[in-house]
Amino acid sequence: MFTLTISDKPVAITNANEEEARELLMSEEFKEDLKVLESDGAPLWDGFASLNIRAATEEEKAEFEGADFDEDEDDDEEEGPYIMFLVDVTDPDEEDEG
Repeated sequence: MFTLTISDKPVAITNANEEEARELLMSEEFKEDLKVLESDGAPLWDGFASLNIRAATEEEKAEFEGADFDEDEDDDEEEGPYIMFLVDVTDPDEEDEG
């Protein structure tokens, strides 16, 4: 498992292998999501802070393994690596729709 850090703060973890983790978490699409998604009222990433991928710690792995992924929800989709945020995240776009 690998963890994405922003300015050395653990933000997301994935059960992908290292190559997949780098491809997923460093993709332009995911980076754009990081600029939109918020934690504590601020974007997760400002577009400038350093992004790094590192091996997940035992604590991060335990948190990931204890997560309740709703596997029945997307039965039609291919099963691939999961990404879980390690911080509370909100999507301001979804809040506007409600």
